[in-house]
Amino acid sequence: MIEIDRITKAYGDTRAVDAVSMTVETGTITVIVGTSGSGKTTLLRMINRLEEPTSGEVRINGTSTQSVKPHILRRRIGYAIQGHGLFPHHTVGRNIAAVPELLRWPRDKVRARVDELLALFSMEPAQFRDRYPAELSGGQQQRVGVARALASRPDLLLMDEPFGALDPIIRTRAQDDLRRIQQALGSTIMLVTHDMEEAIRLGDRVAVMDAGRLVQHGPPAEIIARPATDFVADMVGDVERPLRLLSLIGVAEVLEDGAADGAALPHDASLRDALSACLWTGRDAVPVVRDGARLGRVTFAAIRARAGLQA
Repeated sequence: MIEIDRITKAYGDTRAVDAVSMTVETGTITVIVGTSGSGKTTLLRMINRLEEPTSGEVRINGTSTQSVKPHILRRRIGYAIQGHGLFPHHTVGRNIAAVPELLRWPRDKVRARVDELLALFSMEPAQFRDRYPAELSGGQQQRVGVARALASRPDLLLMDEPFGALDPIIRTRAQDDLRRIQQALGSTIMLVTHDMEEAIRLGDRVAVMDAGRLVQHGPPAEIIARPATDFVADMVGDVERPLRLLSLIGVAEVLEDGAADGAALPHDASLRDALSACLWTGRDAVPVVRDGARLGRVTFAAIRARAGLQA
């Protein structure tokens, strides 16, 4: 869907983004991760032409973004930022409706879309539609910001550190919300973060940038298991790498026959969940269930072996 072809942004002799190329598939989440000054936000802003590239090209569904007027392009691309950027004097409903109204959607269609998105984000439309941003929690404001970016059914959603201002518990819930909504709508998302944990949790593909260059681009498991450079290895973290790898593997992959005592894990839990359960309760194995029926067990030894951890 999105082809980034040797895109470069130079400020004098400094290249903030240096000949970056990547392809983003339809219906996936690509997370761009890097330290401050790595060029990740500049790269994102060149996609919707908030920054004009010095050279190179971005194509969406085969069409160069340079062939579309910037304001028209941006109406087709959702954009969500840290701190949500809501209009404080507009209601939640009017905030979400901003782009559909610019596109002159019929009033009944706009209202239906607002209510649909509020419901998707578990915010009862009748309860939240007429509230103002100041009446919402930080997590609710961020949900409305993402809903606004999705309102016109954009080809693409760009997100720049969207959860950076949230506390850890709300941030995790917001990430879960985003993944659920993305799967429900089939959206294509590019998200910038400095947090490798967030990148691995959300991304179908992770793009790691360092000093303006794309140094690795691949599935999260590949980034964790085979970092391409010392910089990528440092971003992943030697101590945390096995745990991050376990978070990407379902218990089904090491499920075995046999009984185990204690509280069970659901069949869609990760091996990181299973490891936590073993360590917290001192068990050598935990049972796994689906719809209340026992499927088998996952052993501490199998988890350790899968992660390459020493006994």
